[in-house]
Amino acid sequence: MRGSCFVAPPLLKPWCCCLVLFLSPFAAAQSIHAEAYRNELISLAKEQKEWLVSVRRQIHENPELRFEEHNTSALIRRELDALGIRYAYPVAKTGVVAEIGSGSPPVVALRADMDALPLQVSRHSFFIPFSSYNKKKHKSKIDGKMHGCGHDAHTTMLLGAAKLLNQRKHLLKGTVRLLFQPAEEGGAGALHMIQEGALGDAGAIFGMHIDCETPTGMINSLPGSILAAVSFFEVKIDGKGGHAADPHTNIDPIVATSFTILALQQLISREADPLGSQVLSVTYVRGGEALNVIPPYVVFGGTLRSLSTEGLHRLQTRLKEVVEGQARVHRCKAHIDMKYEDYPPYPAVVNDERLNEHVQRVGKLLLGAENVKIGKKVLAGEDFAFYQELIPGVMLSIGIRNEQLGSVHSPHSPHFFLDEDVLPIGAALHTALAETYLDGRSSCMQ
Repeated sequence: MRGSCFVAPPLLKPWCCCLVLFLSPFAAAQSIHAEAYRNELISLAKEQKEWLVSVRRQIHENPELRFEEHNTSALIRRELDALGIRYAYPVAKTGVVAEIGSGSPPVVALRADMDALPLQVSRHSFFIPFSSYNKKKHKSKIDGKMHGCGHDAHTTMLLGAAKLLNQRKHLLKGTVRLLFQPAEEGGAGALHMIQEGALGDAGAIFGMHIDCETPTGMINSLPGSILAAVSFFEVKIDGKGGHAADPHTNIDPIVATSFTILALQQLISREADPLGSQVLSVTYVRGGEALNVIPPYVVFGGTLRSLSTEGLHRLQTRLKEVVEGQARVHRCKAHIDMKYEDYPPYPAVVNDERLNEHVQRVGKLLLGAENVKIGKKVLAGEDFAFYQELIPGVMLSIGIRNEQLGSVHSPHSPHFFLDEDVLPIGAALHTALAETYLDGRSSCMQ
C-alpha cells in the first residue's frame, strides 16, 4: 500500500534531493508505509508461486541456445498478451521488450536473459520433491541443451514482475521497460538489443542473476567492478612437419607452442598489476597424432579476463605481440583469431554506486536486513555490461542455495538445479526496485 511521493527532509538542498529520494528506505517508509508495502508485495508475489513454477518448468524443459529462443519468446508473448501488456517483437531476433506505466519519463529498465547452454543434463539430476510433483523428474527434454545457468528462472522472475507491475500500474510514477534478452551466453545479445532501441529513454537498469553459494531468500550486490571483461582467442602455429628422427630438417611447432604458452603466462605474473585481477588461461592444445611424426602445425586457444575493460584491451594487445614474437623466434608463423565474430568481447560489469545503495536499501526494506549482503567480485563475464556503458545499472545476485533440495551446484554444471522458492522473491524484488526508483525520480522531476 503506497502513498504519494517521497518527501525530502527539510534540511536537504534541492540539488541533492534527487540522489536521496529514490535511495532511502527511510523516506520510503514515510510515504508508502514500509511494513504494509512489504507485506502486500510479498503476499501478491507468493500468490503467483504456482503460476511461476509452471512457467519456469516449461522454459526449463525446452531449452534454446542463443538467438534460437523462438519457443521461449512465444511463451513470453502469450503471457504478456494474457496480461494485456504492450510489447515490441522481434528485438535482436528473438527478444521481447515490454512496457508498463505511463509511457513517459522517468523510465527504468529491468532485464532478464533467455538462452540456455549446450550442455547435456545429468541423468541423475532434477528430482523435484514438491508434493504436487512428487516422484516426478523434471529436466531438459532436448539432448545436448539445458538451462544450466538459471536463465529460465531469470525470465520467469521478470514475467512475475510484469504481472505484479501490471496489477499495480495505477501506482507507477513513470514507465518500466522489461527486456527479455536473447544470447547472453557468448552472443552479446545485450549489444544487439541496444542497437535495436531496447533501452528507449531508460535512465537506469537492473538485472538479477542466481547465485548457488547464497541461501535462497538472500541477495548480494556490490558497487564498482564486479564481473570481468572477457574475450577468447585461438592461435595456429605453422611450422614444417616431418619425421621425428630428423628434427633438424623440420620446423617444430610443438616446441614453438610450448615456449609461447609459457611466455603468455608471464603476462599475468610479470606484467599485470597484482591488484588488477586478470586471468589468461590456455584451455586446449591440439597438434599431431603419430608418435614418430612432428606435425606441421599446432592449434591452441583460451580466454582473457580482467576486472577492467582497459585491462582486457592491454591483454589482447600483448597476447598478439607475444604470440607473433615467439613464433618468429622459432621460425614459425602465427595466425591469431580473437573470435570476435563468434564470441564478441564483453566489457566489465561495473555497478553504479548510488543505484547499488538503492538495491541494498530496497532489499532490506523488502527482505529484511539479515537477507541483504555485500557481494563479491567474480571473473565470470556478463553482457549486462553493455547496458551499463550507456546508463547507470546494477547487476545483483539472488540466492538459490538449498542443500535439502540439492540446489548447490554451480552454473554451467550438468548437475545444476534450482530452488524454485526464489521465483516469487525475485519477482517481488524486481517490482520493488522499479516502483521505488520511479517514485524517487518522479519527485525529482516535479
